[in-house]
Amino acid sequence: MEIKGGLQQGILVKRYKRFLADIKLAGGKAITIHCPNTGSMKNCQQPGSRVWFSTSSNAGRKYPHTWEVIEIDGANLVGINTGRANALVFEALENAMVPELSGYEKIKREVKYGEQGSRIDILLEHPQRIPCFVEIKNVSLGVSDGKGLFPDAVTTRGQKHLQELMLMKAEGSRAVLFFCVQHSGIKQVSPADEIDPEYGRLLRAAADAGVELLAYRTDFDVEGGTISLQDRIPIVL
Repeated sequence: MEIKGGLQQGILVKRYKRFLADIKLAGGKAITIHCPNTGSMKNCQQPGSRVWFSTSSNAGRKYPHTWEVIEIDGANLVGINTGRANALVFEALENAMVPELSGYEKIKREVKYGEQGSRIDILLEHPQRIPCFVEIKNVSLGVSDGKGLFPDAVTTRGQKHLQELMLMKAEGSRAVLFFCVQHSGIKQVSPADEIDPEYGRLLRAAADAGVELLAYRTDFDVEGGTISLQDRIPIVL
């Protein structure tokens, strides 16, 4: 995925009011940018870290710059724009880069489904195959030894999505939970039981019920302004 206009660099001063962050540019100027992340951003909002941001051409935006990536511990890059996860997976599916989800004729986005008024991130369809419902989650919380955790805050919405996926599976469809890992240091993904034990319980129940679990890591080229989905990594329950 090429980020339109490329990426510019700054130093994080602080994140605040959930959707805002102050950064300092190379010349010393401070600006406020949009932070497109509803989570806690645990372990990836340390002041003084290098960050990269995109710039919108929409003159009507109050904050034209959007925070995209942060460098943590002087080593790993983390994509904090959760909105990129869906687009990354959609692009990879269009380019047949996810073997587990190949062979479908139609790829639809944001389709209503289930019993709780949900919208599935991606619906895959083919005349000779059962439909495949794909829910995408962005993983940015890295801990020790290459381990990544999801979620980084209690997510009742995520719990609902797992319940909906189990229902789709019970009704005869394919149901897939797809972890898009936007963290260059993560080598495996596990549920964050200490943060949201109910999500961990439901994730294991979903796996037992036949919901398929996938995790793919991403690669960052901050100089070239691109992010791409790469290879599959393990999920440890």
